[in-house]
Amino acid sequence: MNDSAVLLNPRSVRDSQSEMAEIVLPNDANPLGALLGGRLMHWIDLAGAMAAHRHSRHYVVTASIDHLDFLVPVRVGDLVILRSSVNRVFRTSMEVGVKVWVENYISDSSHHVSSAYLTYVAVDREGCRLPVPAVVPEDDEEQRRYEDAGRRREIRRTELERRRHRMR
Repeated sequence: MNDSAVLLNPRSVRDSQSEMAEIVLPNDANPLGALLGGRLMHWIDLAGAMAAHRHSRHYVVTASIDHLDFLVPVRVGDLVILRSSVNRVFRTSMEVGVKVWVENYISDSSHHVSSAYLTYVAVDREGCRLPVPAVVPEDDEEQRRYEDAGRRREIRRTELERRRHRMR
């Protein structure tokens, strides 16, 4: 079996799940001491890219992010935990889900901050698209996320076509 065939063997979700943690420092916050939304978006993109990179074993570029809601404020000194996993693969692209939690280790509390779905495309050094191995859901939750990703993809494609049509 050649190297490219080995690279395309299907992989489980858990093989590429990633977690990163950040402490919110004053430089990450607005004048009210709350985490800047743009900083959180940056961290979400990094966490998502880690899972996509681990799954594809190639460079990845961000193609899109679905809408983003900020559910609770995050303050200077809080610990932000970002967990990511590949939900589904479509030939050269992957949908990755990122869930964000805030932990206050002083009060021993944890709250859901945000969730996002991002699409990454695997590319080579020249930026040409590369095929990505399939992802294999292994439990009911992973299977639900896999199926939901297919529905979200159709919605994204329909919306893109609408935007293209309006621009003509």
